[in-house]
Amino acid sequence: MSREPTTPTKGRGATFNPGNRFRRDSREAVDDGWTLPESAEDDAPPPLKTTVTVQRARTIIARNDSPDIPFTQSINPYQGCEHGCVYCYARPTHAYLDLSPGLDFETKLFAKPDAAAMLEAELARPGYVCDAIAMGTNTDPYQPIERDWKITRQILEVLSACEHPVSIVTKSALVERDIDILAPMAAKNLARVYVSVTTLDRELARKLEPRAAAPQRRLAAIKTLADAGIPVGVMTAPIIPQLTDKDMEAILEAAAANGAEYAGWTMLRLPFEVKTLFRDWLAQHYPLRAGHVMSIVQQIRGGRDNDPDFGSRMRGQGQFADLIARRFDIAARRLNLNRERAPMDTSRFKPPQTPAQRAQLTLF
Repeated sequence: MSREPTTPTKGRGATFNPGNRFRRDSREAVDDGWTLPESAEDDAPPPLKTTVTVQRARTIIARNDSPDIPFTQSINPYQGCEHGCVYCYARPTHAYLDLSPGLDFETKLFAKPDAAAMLEAELARPGYVCDAIAMGTNTDPYQPIERDWKITRQILEVLSACEHPVSIVTKSALVERDIDILAPMAAKNLARVYVSVTTLDRELARKLEPRAAAPQRRLAAIKTLADAGIPVGVMTAPIIPQLTDKDMEAILEAAAANGAEYAGWTMLRLPFEVKTLFRDWLAQHYPLRAGHVMSIVQQIRGGRDNDPDFGSRMRGQGQFADLIARRFDIAARRLNLNRERAPMDTSRFKPPQTPAQRAQLTLF
């Protein structure tokens, strides 16, 4: 991938396309001294458009046994995410598609239109053991293209029919569309939604998460979901030192006032190419603060930009991380958040009928 000039693109989070680490070759744009015609020099590059490619996956449920992740299985209807959150730890997955984790990640998206059918087949397997399925663990299931593709809704329809528990994490108010499915599931202790609110500063949010819902709109979604009887939580994630940490208590207070029952937090993670992307983003948007932010990040991460170790990668270590943890615990107790978090009900699960079973029923 060639590196383009690091100039922020309107409506996009990443400032450029870092090279693919799996490629042996690399490209770099240089000035060769040739002078372009004046009209060509003045032409602005065309706006980046979002493209969606159909992806045919072999399986739809991803499983993990990571000791610091509170779920065992998850579903991602999409790969890549148009929200464009510059800090997104899922960006490096685009390198496996021979694409860049930078602008490619938020403009070249992949959809799985057969996800619901695949899910039905996996749930029907004789050896399947029911455990809550998490959605929104890698990319947002309610990113803008969901309005047209409706893959997330189709998955929820399958889970609802099977009375299978599901938890959702999103930055989008589009989740309100599916209240007709989620509310009846929640009444049976089968559904929870967590809305991620990184900051209450609209200007900062527009730079950090350019195509996600505004922070105040996310708070309104929390209220709408809570009023519908759906258990709602707020994720103050990620905490970015000297950028978003100051808002933590205010976010928790606003979320609780709008009906949130749960809350969680994670520290900024900068794996692989995300380190380069985030440093460049800081240099473009907050040049006077960039050095200080990264200094604290490295204090939290043992002198590095990132710490991949279980047990510390989500929260960090050291004085700053300890202070965030104490601040969060004090605020959560004061606001009566996380008082009860019983597991969702897995006893109701009814495996879907296989095509053969459905065909057999038509004989009667």
